[in-house]
Order: sequence, then C-alpha cells, then structure tokens
Amino acid sequence: GGASVPGHTSCPALVSLTPRGLTLLGDVSSGGGTSIKLSSCGAYGLGGGSGAVMCGTGGSWGAGSGWGGTGGGAGSCFYSYSSGVAGSDGGLLSGGEKETMQNLNDRLASYLSKVHALEEANGDLEHKIKEWYEKFGPHTVGGQRDYSKYYAIIEDLRNQITAASVDNASIILQIDNARLAADDFRLKYENEMYLRRSVEADINGLRKVLDELALSKSDLEMQIESLHEEIVYLKKSHEEEIKHLQGTTSGDVNVEINAAPGIDLTTLLNKMRAEYEVLAEHNRKDAETWFNEKSKELNVQINVSAEETSTNKSQITELRRTLQALEIELKSQLAMKQSLEATLAETESRYCTQLSQIQGMISNLEIQVQQIRVDMECQNAEYEQLLDIKIRLENEIETYRRLLDGEGSDSGYGGAAHRSSSSRSSESTSVGSAAGSGLRGTGSGTSSVARGAGSGAESGARGSASASSESRPRDSSRGK
Repeated sequence: GGASVPGHTSCPALVSLTPRGLTLLGDVSSGGGTSIKLSSCGAYGLGGGSGAVMCGTGGSWGAGSGWGGTGGGAGSCFYSYSSGVAGSDGGLLSGGEKETMQNLNDRLASYLSKVHALEEANGDLEHKIKEWYEKFGPHTVGGQRDYSKYYAIIEDLRNQITAASVDNASIILQIDNARLAADDFRLKYENEMYLRRSVEADINGLRKVLDELALSKSDLEMQIESLHEEIVYLKKSHEEEIKHLQGTTSGDVNVEINAAPGIDLTTLLNKMRAEYEVLAEHNRKDAETWFNEKSKELNVQINVSAEETSTNKSQITELRRTLQALEIELKSQLAMKQSLEATLAETESRYCTQLSQIQGMISNLEIQVQQIRVDMECQNAEYEQLLDIKIRLENEIETYRRLLDGEGSDSGYGGAAHRSSSSRSSESTSVGSAAGSGLRGTGSGTSSVARGAGSGAESGARGSASASSESRPRDSSRGK
C-alpha cells in the first residue's frame, strides 16, 4: 500500500520498524523518479552508488535524504530535520538547509574517500611489508641472525674470485715464462757472440804465432843461406890460395937442400878440405836437427796450449751457462714471489672491500627494518585511534537506535511526531553537533552515519512507529 500526501508525490512502499531500524519493503519514488532501497541507515543505491528519497506524509513525515553503497564498499546515511511540516507551500527543505545538507554530503564523501585511500594505502603497505619479510626478513636461529641464505652467494663469489685469481696467476706465470724465455734466448745470443769473439781472438792470436813461426823459419833459412854462402866463399878462397901456391911453385928452380923431407901440402889441403866439409856437413845437420826439434817442440807447445785453451774456454762457457741458468731461476722465483705477494694483497683488499660492502648492506637493511617497525607502530597507533573512533561511533549509533526504538513505541503516526521533535532535536544536538559524522565498518566495507540537527522537524525514516501502527493510518487515508 501507499500513503497519499496533498501537494506531494505518493510513496508506494511498505515501511516496517525493526530492532535494526527502518526497512522499506518496496521501491520508493522521489520527485525525480529515482529507484532506491532503504536499509537500517537510510536510502541505499542498488549498485554501490547513491540513492535519494524525498517523500512527504502527513504532519509526522519530514524531509529525508540519503545515499550509500551496498557492493562491499562504503555506506552512509544522512538525516536532516527541518522546522516545517510536510505539505507546506515552501517545499520539503529550504535553501539554507539544502546547502547545509549538500555541504555535509560533500564533507562525508571526501572523508569516506580519504578513509578508502588510507585503507588502500594501509593494505598496500601491509602487503609490501609481508613481501619484504618473506623475501628479506631476518630469520633468527638460537637468538642470532640467520645469514644462511647469503652463504650460497658468498660461496659463489668466493669461487669466482678464486677462479679469477687462478686465471690471473696463470697469466702472470705465462708472462713470466715468456720473459724468462726471452732472457734465456738473449743470454744464449750473448754467449754465442762472446764465443765467436773469443774464437776470433784466438784465431788472431794463432795468426800472430804463425807469423812469428814464419819469421823464425825465414830467419833460419837466411842463416842456412849465409852458411852456404860462407862455405862457397871458403871453397873459393881455398881454391884461390891453392892456385896462388901452385903459381908460386911452378918455376925451374932446382934447389937441393940437404934437409928433412917437406910436408905434402896437397895432402894437407885435401885433408883440411875434407875436415871442413865434414865440419860443415855436421854443422848443417846439427842446424837442421835443431830446427826440426825446435819446430816440433813449438808445435807440441802450440797444440797443448790450444787444447788447454779450448778446455778452459769450454769450462768457462759451462760455468757461465750454469751461472746464467741460476740467475734466471733466481729471477723467476723472485718474480713468482712478487706476483704471489701482489695477488695475496689484492685478494685481501678485495675481500676486505666486499666484507665492508656486505656489512654496509646489512646495516642498511637493519636500518630499513627499524624504520619499517617504526612505521608499523605508527600505523598501529593510527589503527587503534580509528578503532576507538569506530567503537565510540558504534556506541553512539546503538544509543540512537535504542532512542529510536523507545520513541517509536511511544509515538503515533499523527501529531505526536510534532511533540517529540523538540526532544529528539535536543538529544541529537547533545550527542553530536550541528553536523555530526560517524564511521562504522562491517565486513569488508565501511558504513558511516551522519546526522545533522535542524530546528525540530523529524526525518522521514524516523517518523513511523511500527509496521502495524503505520498501516492503519495509511489505509484510512487511502480510503478517504
């Protein structure tokens, strides 16, 4: 059924008063024809949007408006009390009250949007904190931090560092080996050059000895020639003397001397010639023998000296090679020692740097954890404040409901609403303010109720007493 009010549109709906509030059993059509649903807190839109109702009934119905969402989001309800009576010529709401209602609606909408934004931000932060703790959160074992998940990374880095160090050491050793091989070849070249120079020097020395021997040979040959010339000269002088003597003795002098027989000069000369020839031959043989002996001795000495020289040179060469090999080995060992010391120092510095970096990362993570804990404590404090506000608002709403239930049982549908408007107006102003607001969260969404007190008119949702008490006046009015 519906109620007909002069000067206003009809409200074809059944309203029943329950302990939770007013329930509209049908659709309510406003002046513009908007379809809405009524719940315990007012008029709700069907799709989580907004609904508005403006309906006038007798003197007990005032002007009511409201909007809310039912899709798991936020719901809100506004009640406004006007000082006029339904059906007056001035309309349901005056201009100032409409502006006040619009202002309250805007404020509540902004408040709800802020609440939604804070809830979404809180959810995002909780999700991020949960992910961070799942990913980077410290796990304690035996009262100490568990860094076991970093061991694999550290071991991998150590293996990489070890492999790089081994590669670096192998490359350094290859470079050292190449340098040592080059030094060895250079030393061999220098040794060969030295040997060549020494052989050339020996050849030059032997050439000098050969020249000396040639000079000695030429000297001996000259001596032999001089001796031959001397022999020839002696022979010639001897022949001349013989001829001279023969010439002097070739006269016809016959001298008879009674004396001893004379010496045979020819025999004597022949004898002397034979002696001189034997002596010359003997001297020549002695000279040749001496020359041959001296030549042999000199050749033997030259050979012995050459052998000793070559032996000494080979020994010197071997000793020099041994010395050079020892020097090369010493240099290689020193270079290896220096490279290993440099590698050790570099590895220690790298490990120290990595350790300092890891310690810095750990300290930064601890600082971040402390900051997150501080933020969580701040958010928990804000959440506790909002929860306290919610509890207080729920208590206020429960108080309003008890008041509505108590007043609805005592008042009728007619002029009794005018008598109770002033008391309800005073109650609303004492509990809240000129424009009160509240927040109530149920399920996954949030419900807010704002109530503003006017000068004494009742809201359309609060003017009915019960389903049985309001059906009779409406039936009678429809009968009229």
